[in-house]
Amino acid sequence: MNPIMPTIPLDADGIHHGFLKLPHSRNDSAWGSVMIPITVIANGAGPTALLTGANHGDEYEGPIALQSLCASLRPEQITGRVIIVPMMNLPAFAAGARCSPIDGANMNRSFPGRPDGTVTQKICDYIATVLVPEADIVLDFHSGGKTLDFLPFAAAHILEDKAQEAACMAAMQAFNAPFSVRMLEIDNVGMFDTEVEGQGKVFVTTELGGAGTATARSIAIAKKGICNLLIHADILAGEMEQSESVQLDMPDARCFVFAERSGLVEYLVDLGDDVSDGQTIARIWSADRTGEAPMLCLAGCSGILTARHAPGLIKVGDFAGLVAVKI
Repeated sequence: MNPIMPTIPLDADGIHHGFLKLPHSRNDSAWGSVMIPITVIANGAGPTALLTGANHGDEYEGPIALQSLCASLRPEQITGRVIIVPMMNLPAFAAGARCSPIDGANMNRSFPGRPDGTVTQKICDYIATVLVPEADIVLDFHSGGKTLDFLPFAAAHILEDKAQEAACMAAMQAFNAPFSVRMLEIDNVGMFDTEVEGQGKVFVTTELGGAGTATARSIAIAKKGICNLLIHADILAGEMEQSESVQLDMPDARCFVFAERSGLVEYLVDLGDDVSDGQTIARIWSADRTGEAPMLCLAGCSGILTARHAPGLIKVGDFAGLVAVKI
């Protein structure tokens, strides 16, 4: 059995703040625990939403918006249940890192996890076997962390089950980020997304900025999106706040541009700019000598620049750019 134990009831009416307690013996705490904050707000029979943040520990819009929700949402405002885990990957979040400092694992490549595995695997197993089965709809917040920067978008995936895909796309539209993306994952094995969708749930994810920080605008998008999604799921009463959302598609691998040398990256277009097939979106200059011509990073399709590398130095094999196609 998974050793994680909740310190609060997961199925009782009212509002309960507590922890998912994972025993973790280590050098500085022989009988210590990893304490993952969780809030459950419930009011009678109805749908359940699972809202998660900090799947990667250096992404902040989700934790901020979900902490605000934990402090403000009252049981009488909802019908059903909202399970909120603002810092799902607490060890990585505490370290301000993408991956866990305890076992080096990337949580979003570790699902479905193992009950007898590493710390990250145990957390993944508990979420996959206890929390996700309880949910009707799941929202997992992401942004670019320290190494990427994105246009603010909500996303849903193309799925084999077209009825499920349609439900996910409708939930994405309800979130109503400035951009809405039919998303192609380049590496979906072990992702939380894949686990949730494999259980037949409605799933929405986001990329709301990045560069290792959050802005007033990106947090406002996250907060509005949460309310809209809960209204869409018939959990929260009220009218959705809707504005124009640019529709984008990622039809195939041509959308992605990767660096084929290391060096100093110079972007020639900014996020949101129109890009033509074959256009140079960035140049990579040598970082250790002068007089060398830069390597060019070329767009593989026409669209708009939707994501880019964040630090000024880039390594061979790093992601350099995403060109998404306007629908």
